Amino acid sequence: MDVVPLGPGFVAELRGVTLADVASDDAAYSAARTAFEEYSVLVFGPDGKVVPSDHRQALRSKANQLWHTDSSFKRVPALTSILSARIIPARGGETEFVSTRLAFERLDAGLRDKLENSFAWHDYAHSRKQITADLASPEERAALPPQCWRMVWKNPTHGRSAIYLASHAYAVEGMEAAAGKQLIDELMAAATAPGTSYLHQWQGGDVVMWDNRATMHRGRPWPAHEPRLMVRTTISATEADGVDTMRLPSSQAAE
Repeated sequence: MDVVPLGPGFVAELRGVTLADVASDDAAYSAARTAFEEYSVLVFGPDGKVVPSDHRQALRSKANQLWHTDSSFKRVPALTSILSARIIPARGGETEFVSTRLAFERLDAGLRDKLENSFAWHDYAHSRKQITADLASPEERAALPPQCWRMVWKNPTHGRSAIYLASHAYAVEGMEAAAGKQLIDELMAAATAPGTSYLHQWQGGDVVMWDNRATMHRGRPWPAHEPRLMVRTTISATEADGVDTMRLPSSQAAE
């Protein structure tokens, strides 16, 4: 297996191996996992119907064009997402990634120290209402109550830390609402600064895997009359991935 770096320091293409190899061969899995921990975004090369623009599926696609990390609004957040391309529009529809690990390392030391002990609230309905007020249904709101996560995720494998934020984040625990929103907005802007992203231009059969602990991503627009079909698999984070260190301590939650 060859690891070929792409983009601004956090993306690599794995050549000479397929996702099926990674799933079935221990050595391939070990090599791919090592690359995953180091690079955060991995590209495996190639080995629907159009819905109206106001259809809920189309509106959800617009919500996915906000910068986010997958499933931070869930009780168990995502470690890994794997996206495979089935139908690609003639233009547009790319997926753009930024490294929140490199963004964290660009912050000044004082702010890094502050963030390591700060917690943000994430809510599915918050990101959806940025598109339209009722995009999150009452059933979804009930099933997905807000979750509170540490604002820095430290990778237990190598000890490097990353900002943990998304368009789902709406408040900082213990901060006045306006000040918390300002901090979130400033961190989102820092993490997505011009010149720091990798834009993946899809080809049919492409598979891309990314680490939700250390990246944010967003879909890019494409012509509404053209179909785009992607299949996503999400793998939940576990204690071994550091998720237990991310939860609000019970002593703070009780205050």
